Amino acid sequence: MSVRGSLRRHRFIGTAVALAATVSACSGEEPLKKAYTVPSSLCGIAVGPALVKAVLPGGDSLTTATQQPNGGTIRCNLSVDDKLVLSLAQAWWSEGKTTAAVSPAYPGTKNGTMSEDERFIYSGQAGVGRTVPSCETSEHPEQDLYIAVETRDTGIDDPEAIEKLLTAYTKAVEGSPACREPAAGS
Repeated sequence: MSVRGSLRRHRFIGTAVALAATVSACSGEEPLKKAYTVPSSLCGIAVGPALVKAVLPGGDSLTTATQQPNGGTIRCNLSVDDKLVLSLAQAWWSEGKTTAAVSPAYPGTKNGTMSEDERFIYSGQAGVGRTVPSCETSEHPEQDLYIAVETRDTGIDDPEAIEKLLTAYTKAVEGSPACREPAAGS
């Protein structure tokens, strides 16, 4: 190989390396900043904003909406920049079901970790928790209230953050009107 051919080859390799570095820098962009504020109450349930923010993606605006797909479920949907990113659900299930039996209804919990007391199962994207037995209302006789936390195509994969949000949200629901009979006359 001539000196000139060797120089061309080195320049080509140098250019290819520089181009590859530029492409990888562009594809590894910093995640979007979380420029929104998370309220301290989501659809009527008080929960620590930092716990919620930990499982949300970056973006500019956060909106919440309550949905009742059936008589036994209340879903609080959170959207960042108009894209659904998190759903927190309260769902009544037949009494005596276990968390392990309920969790398959929430696909993100597949291969999740079960808590020692078997009340919670969670993965990096979703979790299901059973409220305490004293959580009962005449509106839902012979049923147990379960809580579900599900991320939606956000790239979030943080089992510890999901577990913290799930347990805190479950405890907040247990202390809310969802787990008590309405006062007489209301």
